[in-house]
Amino acid sequence: MIDLEEKQERVLLAGVETAENFQAFESSMIELAELTKTAGGLVIDQFTQKRERPDSRTMIGSGKLEQMRWAIEVGEIDTVIFNDRLSPRQNVNLEEALGVKVIDRMQLILDIFAMRARSHEGMLQVEEAQLNYLLPRLVGQGIMLSRQGGGIGSKGPGETKLETDRRYIRTRIENIDKALKKVEKTRENIRQKRSKSGIFRIGLIGYTNAGKSSIMNALVGLDKEQYEQNELFATLDATTKAVKLVEDFTVSLTDTVGFIQNLPTELIKAFKSTLEESANVDLLIHVVDASNPHHEIHEQTVLKIMEDLKLTNIPVLNVYNKMDLVKEDFVPTLAPAVQLSIKSEGGVQWLKTAILEKIHDLFEPFEIEMAYEKAYQLPELRKIALVQSVVEGEEGYQIKGLIAPELSWKLNEY
Repeated sequence: MIDLEEKQERVLLAGVETAENFQAFESSMIELAELTKTAGGLVIDQFTQKRERPDSRTMIGSGKLEQMRWAIEVGEIDTVIFNDRLSPRQNVNLEEALGVKVIDRMQLILDIFAMRARSHEGMLQVEEAQLNYLLPRLVGQGIMLSRQGGGIGSKGPGETKLETDRRYIRTRIENIDKALKKVEKTRENIRQKRSKSGIFRIGLIGYTNAGKSSIMNALVGLDKEQYEQNELFATLDATTKAVKLVEDFTVSLTDTVGFIQNLPTELIKAFKSTLEESANVDLLIHVVDASNPHHEIHEQTVLKIMEDLKLTNIPVLNVYNKMDLVKEDFVPTLAPAVQLSIKSEGGVQWLKTAILEKIHDLFEPFEIEMAYEKAYQLPELRKIALVQSVVEGEEGYQIKGLIAPELSWKLNEY
């Protein structure tokens, strides 16, 4: 019988707690273990140290480094993963001192993105992020420059001669940039068409594994199911689907990549066009995993990234998901908010009701008369407006309802 543990890369985690990161340190170390598991690693041991500031040469102190050396030998460790971003020099020093492969949280996340990317655009975005991360780390000989053997930290561009050919990397980055600009132009054309259609646009946003894909599936319907899994970064590519909220009233719903603490700047840059999908919506649904004990830290992470992406001017509905897993009294920290479990009976209808209530607040009332010979246009009107009443009059239908202020001009067509 094959021992499954022997097939997994054996990993030791390490982190330095400082005055700057102490509030989120515990949750980030727990998250580092989850990220390692997602990447296919087996966490054998963990070392942390409190310091005023990280050691400039090796991030962690010499005494702790000696303990780690012993643990690596005893635990037959293959890889050490640091929770902090390592400089190229620190990376080399650590690999020389420990004698095994050393990567940091940033490279681990990049590795997972490489595993998860499915579309051509997603693969290009991840490769560009990895190349930008690796370029300054081509600093000589060492374990970190010979990763063709596989394992965590070797996904994506690891099979090319990164360590010897800086020119190749820069040329490849330029070529990817050109390809992504073409994709971005196509994406922008699609966005403009959606905008002209008059359909109300909703974007899902939130921390990774908060349940955004589950909400997308539930609202769209199982016949159009999107991949969902209880794991970090289950989906990367932006996906937009049509959702009928009530009668014929239809909205577009866009799901994008989830966020995480210390999301590598290389990824934010590479995924700029994808993340901009969230900037072109009329309403954001911020999904929070209420069952996660560190959900408040997750909320603050998402709010900070929303600020960086200039999304703070877009109306937000906060949805606390997975309430069925909450074991004690729960008090939401964000408002307005709705609490539910999207997979529970009634969860979908509860969410639809909350979305409609939010839309009611954003729309303005209208009253028009539609000639009987134009009755064929009524279904089209119902798609972009919340029609509340249709009464037959002497010369046509008296219609009352609500519509987005920026779409009120379309009423002239009816």
